[in-house]
Amino acid sequence: MDPIPHLLLAVLVFVAAHFVSSTPLRATLVGVLSERGYMGVYSLVSIATLVWAIWAYAQAPFQPLWQGLRLWPLVVMPFSFILIAAGLMTRNPSAVMQQAALKAEEPARGILRVTRHPMMWGIMLWAGVHILARGDLASLVFFGGFLCLAAAGTVLIDTRKAATLGEEWKRYAQVTSNVPFGAIVSGRNRFDFAEIGWKRIGVGIAFFLAAFVVHPYVLGARPF
Repeated sequence: MDPIPHLLLAVLVFVAAHFVSSTPLRATLVGVLSERGYMGVYSLVSIATLVWAIWAYAQAPFQPLWQGLRLWPLVVMPFSFILIAAGLMTRNPSAVMQQAALKAEEPARGILRVTRHPMMWGIMLWAGVHILARGDLASLVFFGGFLCLAAAGTVLIDTRKAATLGEEWKRYAQVTSNVPFGAIVSGRNRFDFAEIGWKRIGVGIAFFLAAFVVHPYVLGARPF
């Protein structure tokens, strides 16, 4: 198979594997495998399809589509890493098996005041800025898959949580937003830097600096 169609197939399979959790097939698989068994299989399939997509991307030729905006990652990626770090370090009701956090008196704190999907938006920033920076067909397919998956994932997670968690999720959704700063701009929440804290920001910046240093050695491309 030619490299670009191979990459497209790998990315489509990777994306499709992640959509299973938002279809009726998930309930069927959980009934057969149990919740823990399903999560185990889901994780293995996710890792396998991710490795396949990365390998296919590495084999694809560079076919330029536009002049890459090579400096933009230096501006955008720190915010991407901060969102991801803050998302990982904050108890989030939209995460897997974290719905108990909805019972808190104020479930939307810290980075969740900004967006209820900080990790997804971090991934979207990462994918989008790499598409702009690279400017080639293979990167459009590869990073475009992550961008579409993360963007659609925010909507699908909200839909699934609303259907399964009822009034508790409705209360949470009323004081948060998918789009960053949406709830704050509309007056449904407020920005509180202290709740996010320098620790989470520091971890995000540290990961950005580490990625900047190892990028040419691990990924074979200089970050600018």
